[in-house]
Order: sequence, then C-alpha cells, then structure tokens
Amino acid sequence: MTSPAPSSSSPRDIELSLDDLHDGKAGRGVAAIQHALKTMPGSPGVYRMIDEKERVLYVGKAKNLKKRVTSYTHIARLALRIARMVAQTVRMEIITTHTEAEALLLESNLIKKLKPRYNILLRDDKSFPYILITEDHGYPRIVKHRGARAKDGSCFGPFASAWAVNNTINHLQRAFLLRSCTDSVFANRSRPCLLYQIKRCSGPCVDRISKPEYDGLVDICRDFLSGRSKVILKQLEASMLAASENMEFEKAAMYRDRIRALSQIQSHQDINLEGLEEADVIALHHEGGQSCVQVFFFRSGSNYGNRSYFPRHEQSAEIPEILSAFVGQFYANKPAPRQVLLSHEIEGQKLVEEALCINNGYKVELHVPKRGGKRNLVDHALTNAREALGRRMAESASQRKLLDGLADKLDLDSPPERIEVYDNSHIQGTNMVGGMIVAGPEGFMKNAYRKFNIKGDIAPGDDFAMMREVLTRRFARAQKEDPDRENGTWPDLCLIDGGLGQLGVARQVLEDLGIEDVMLVGVAKGVDRNAGKEVLHIPGKAPVRLDQKDPILYFIQRLRDEAHRWAIGTHRAKRSKQIGKSVLDDVPGIGGARKKALLHHFGSARGVADAGLADLEAVDGISAAIARKIYGHFHSDD
Repeated sequence: MTSPAPSSSSPRDIELSLDDLHDGKAGRGVAAIQHALKTMPGSPGVYRMIDEKERVLYVGKAKNLKKRVTSYTHIARLALRIARMVAQTVRMEIITTHTEAEALLLESNLIKKLKPRYNILLRDDKSFPYILITEDHGYPRIVKHRGARAKDGSCFGPFASAWAVNNTINHLQRAFLLRSCTDSVFANRSRPCLLYQIKRCSGPCVDRISKPEYDGLVDICRDFLSGRSKVILKQLEASMLAASENMEFEKAAMYRDRIRALSQIQSHQDINLEGLEEADVIALHHEGGQSCVQVFFFRSGSNYGNRSYFPRHEQSAEIPEILSAFVGQFYANKPAPRQVLLSHEIEGQKLVEEALCINNGYKVELHVPKRGGKRNLVDHALTNAREALGRRMAESASQRKLLDGLADKLDLDSPPERIEVYDNSHIQGTNMVGGMIVAGPEGFMKNAYRKFNIKGDIAPGDDFAMMREVLTRRFARAQKEDPDRENGTWPDLCLIDGGLGQLGVARQVLEDLGIEDVMLVGVAKGVDRNAGKEVLHIPGKAPVRLDQKDPILYFIQRLRDEAHRWAIGTHRAKRSKQIGKSVLDDVPGIGGARKKALLHHFGSARGVADAGLADLEAVDGISAAIARKIYGHFHSDD
C-alpha cells in the first residue's frame, strides 16, 4: 500500500501528458514536497498530500517518512498517475507513529474516512449483522445486532446477510429456548406468548423455567456460538440416550429436537471444512482493469455466508497492491478472525499481520494455502469472485448501452453519467416527503439516494410547491458544497415524475438559482394513465413518445418506478413513526416509566389529558410537581 492507485482520470488530468509533467509543469508540487521535507522526521508515520482546494489527494504510510516522501521529488522516475498527483499537491501533512504497524492502521482508518482520490478505495463497506446475547438483564435475550457495540453482551459473527442471522437465531431458539422479546414486553407478560407455545422460548417471563436452568441454557448457547459446537452436540446426544434409557421419552424427544436444530445450523451451509472453526476466506479476481473481492465468513465451524466487493482502483493496479489495501481497510472497523485465508500474497504481508494483531489484541495469521481443503475453499471463493465480476461487467455493458440509447432519444451531447429522478409522496396532504434516486453507468447508486421531509408552509397536497422545495434544497446545497462540480455530485439529467406543470416548476427553480446546464425531462403518463404510453416533455422541444417495446422506454419506467418506490417507502416510514407517537411524548418530565404508569391508570392518552389534578397525583410514581406539569401541559389555555 505504498504506491497510490487513483480512480479513472478526469479531463483535467488528461491535459497533463507525461512530457508536460517531466518538462516542469509539476514543479509547484515538487516545491511543496521539498518544503515539507525540511522539517520532516525520519520516523514511521502517515503523510497526506493535499491540493489547492484543501482536498486530500492521497494518504500513505512509511517506515521512514523523510526517505519515502523524498522519492516523490524525482519526477522523471514516477509513473504518469503518480506524477499527476504530485502536480496537484500544494502542501503536505504528517502524523508520526511509534511503529510502521501503527502507521498502517492509521493509514487504513484515514483512507476509509477521507476517501482520497488516488488511493485504492473499498466501496459498499456496510456494517455486518451479528448475533447478540445481552448481559444487561437477569434473563439474557438473543437478538440480531448491527452497528456499534454499545450494548452489554456477547457478539457472534459477522454474518453476510440479515437472512443468515435470522435463520440462525430461529434454530438457536429451537435448540436453547432463549427469549428474544424486549425488556418491557418481558416485564409485562402475565401468560406465555406464542413463542412459548411453539417451543421457541422457555417462558422465563412467567417463571416456566428457573433462573439457574435458564442461565445454563445461555451458557451452552454461548459455548456453541464460540466454536464448541461438536462438544455441545455430543453432550446433547449423551443426555438424549440417558433420558431414553430412563424411559423419560418426552425429555429424550426434547434433546432430539435440539440436536436437529443445531445440526440444521451447520447443514444448511453451502461449504464447510472439518477443523476450520474461525476464519475469513478472501479471494480476488482481476480482469479487464476491474476487480471483485469475495469474502466468506466461517465461525463456529459453519459458513456464515459471503459478500462481494468491487474496490475502486486504477486499471494498472496489481493484485498484491489491491488485496493489501482491501485487507487493511476491511478490518479497520471490525474484528478480524484469528485466521485469514487469501488467494494471493499481498504487499507487506508480515506488516499487515502485525497491524491486525495490534488492532485486535490477539494473533491474526494471514495465509495463502497451496493445497488441501483450505485451498479448495479459496478456489471456491475465487470462482464466486470471477462469476460476480462477470455479472457486473455484463450489467455495466448493458447499462452503458441503455445510457447511450437514452442520450440518442433525448438528443443529448453525450450519455449521462449521473441521472437523478424526483418524486413526492403524501396521503391527503399529511406526512409530505420528497424522494431523489440516482442512477449511473453501474446501475442504481443507492448510497446517493436522498429523502426530503417537506418543511415549508405548504398547502396540503400541493405537489407543485413540494417539488419546488425539494429541488430548491437539492440544488442550493449543491451550489454551496460543490460549486465547481468536481465531486461528481451534479446530475447530467434530471427526470421529473409529472407533466408540464411539474416540469415548469423545476425549470423555474433552476432559473432562480442561475443554473442553465442541467437537462430536465418530465415523465408523464398518457391520457389513459397506463404504463407504456408515457410522454417525455423536454423544455423547448416537442413531446417525445417512445414505442411500447422500446427498451429505452422500459429503462425510463424502471427509473421512475424506483423513485416512486423510494418516495412511498420514505412516506410510510414517516407515517408509521407518527402513528406510534403519543401526546404524552411532548410532556416535559415524562419518561417511559411514568408514561406507562399513566396509561395503565387512565387507559389512554386522552384519559390522561382529561384527568384532574387530584386524579393525576393519585397515580403511582407521579409526584405533585409532575402532576402540575402534566395538568398544565393539557390545560394551558384554561
């Protein structure tokens, strides 16, 4: 990870040829680096190269900062992409560390945070779901958990998908009968719930199991998830045989069902390896200047699923460099297993191992197996990586063809690289929201989707005013955050779900903001409002009608439907949140316990609002001062 690997070149970069750079046009960058070298130490650390707009171009680490950075001043020895980076550098920042391993950890964290243009970047690095056994209650519960580990408890994973977690929890509940309900539900049960009836919970909420017995189930479940699955299965088999010999057939049947549930956790996996308890398998396939990294997760002797990644890098980047950058960034914010199986040797493998050991507090081994069962696992992952990359490249080619066709139908100068589609959603003017979806050469760009809660003083159901607010907020922010349009956040084409009225509003918004070069197209349904008869309204041109069998029409329909889905989903989420809100939530000093006591006493929030001061004071946990607050909140006009 010592040499920069930029993304695809911009037009500004293309203007700088290798001869230009070697002839002195990179002189300013070299001068800036030489200035930084005057005070640069020869210790380990991390350096950042920054351009004139204070954007970080590249983050690198070094065992000897002065020696490493000096190499950038010899412009004639640099590759073209590195020379371009030097030419754009106006200053440098450094952070010293005690060791090179610490520098590697810091480098990975800064790359993930800053996303420098000239580094290899891991994209789509979403958080993984885990299984959490809580420890903040007398009767621990088993739940799915995603995100920061703020809760007290034991986490097991990661799993590649929410489905894998939910499926595993279902089987674990059948085997160990642990509760999954919230603490508030647990505290208010008076009789067993449905999960108890279908034998997926032991009913600790209504004392159907003693605490020592429940704690024993929790311990066994933890042991199973910690990798002692074979021991647990043998113990259950012995208990089943003992119960059968004692003619306790119901008890033996219970153990049999537990064994089946645990066996299903392991048997449903696609591929497993005897003796592999905890490991990640990481394989990279590189073809046509693009890469796919496939990661398989093995925990407790089982395959917890796999996930594909497509890191962003320069076409000329080599596999060892790409894989090394991936491993560093992948484990920067998540624990690594004790063993990581790789498809290829990586740059600085020993150094990466040392950094992972420091980051996790235990030994982590990176290994490239050459033969045997572990090699078969790596080959299996490589096959998945190759197939995933093939699918992605085919989809990209198909998407590019559609973008070319769209440019032809709309008479655009070039195929759009970023398409934004807008839609609004509400029910009779309530919970009004706007939605924006984004599509490009690689399909839908879901990390760029945006939702807008309508804030202005708008008449209920005024779709034109809603569209005006959404577009004004969107483009006013774009002018503020990316005025020079260098971050790829400006659209080449905006599709507005609506006819001439909506399109007129969009045109007026852009005129008011002084934006003249963003293409607007209104997508209106035909007179019968049937799919397939859409009319495309383009400012200053005659309406465009496409043949019902034209793939470009289908492409536009798919974009519009995705915007519709996004807007409706956002509206439903807002409406559900509003439905779940109580008028008691706005009363100062009323938390969950007091709200619960009031609702139990009066039966409803309306009953609390209509209650007298003396009645409020009679509720357990409500003092005279709190009662006056509640009464004053609902009777402020009396």
